Amino acid sequence: MTFFTTSDNRRLYYTDTGSGAPLLCLAGLTRCSRDFSFLAPHVTDLRMITMDYRGRGESDCDPDFMNYNIFRESHDAIELLDHLGLDRVAVLGTSRGGLIAMALAASHPERLSSVILNDVGPVIDPVGIAKIMDYVGKQPVSNTYDEAAQALQHVMSPHFPGVPLERWRQQAEIQFEQTEDGLTLRYDPALRTALLDQAAAGATPDLWMFFEALRDIPTGVIRGENSDVLGKDTLTEMHKRHPGLISAEVPDRGHVPFLDEPQSLDLIRKVLDAV
Repeated sequence: MTFFTTSDNRRLYYTDTGSGAPLLCLAGLTRCSRDFSFLAPHVTDLRMITMDYRGRGESDCDPDFMNYNIFRESHDAIELLDHLGLDRVAVLGTSRGGLIAMALAASHPERLSSVILNDVGPVIDPVGIAKIMDYVGKQPVSNTYDEAAQALQHVMSPHFPGVPLERWRQQAEIQFEQTEDGLTLRYDPALRTALLDQAAAGATPDLWMFFEALRDIPTGVIRGENSDVLGKDTLTEMHKRHPGLISAEVPDRGHVPFLDEPQSLDLIRKVLDAV
């Protein structure tokens, strides 16, 4: 395993594979580096870098859960790039990772060669927020990966029709850790408290301001056809504010596409080739 130590002494896990152009992959709110395992076989010509945010995956938890925010997490991403000696990278951000990518565009645009947002934009649909808060920080009720796969397929099938049980079994292994007492979360449950306290304090930044910082950076957006996080109206407005933006809609996918779909792979290549 590979780790680096942040300026505030947190030990964060990262992966660094391949030898092509660098692509920094940033996962969703409760996810980790494993989330990009479906993409990895399709980008073997790139230098693929992933990071577990503080409190997620193999990285240290933070005793101050209020540090679970996109500003600190974007700063951690810059410290990882500094650790690796990388001046500029393409960033692929899934959900929370896309928000971090936008924050990086506002604070360190010179470090970004291009950005791909996976099913996220400057406006998060309230339906999606409610669904996220319904599960974040709560321990899984399933005891095994097989049980979790069945549960995921049941819950997700309306937005992900036709996805086989085997894929949900793989997803369960990504999201949860097997213990003697059953499955457990791969992240600090205090993340839920952080979200609630930040919302109560009115700490939500102006995400449109962050998005508009991408204006001079080649940018693409992947949207799941059935997404309840990135609305069609938001995507339309994103195109208006970023004339060079390209986007693709992935059929039979909700929040978030797995990134191995043909539409996802095609958009990723188009954005990278535009650099």
